[in-house]
Amino acid sequence: MSENRVDPSGNTEQFRAFVESPEPAAKKSRLPLILIGVAVLAVAIVIVALAVMS
Repeated sequence: MSENRVDPSGNTEQFRAFVESPEPAAKKSRLPLILIGVAVLAVAIVIVALAVMS
């Protein structure tokens, strides 16, 4: 009996199409970017406060 299932590694063209098939893009979280922005703002506020107090 022959199998109806096609193995993507059966030939080079099918294998490359299988390997290069795009996966669904994961939605990247914006939380790290927001946290970096808040940290930069906090450091800027501290620097300005120290400059004013001197």
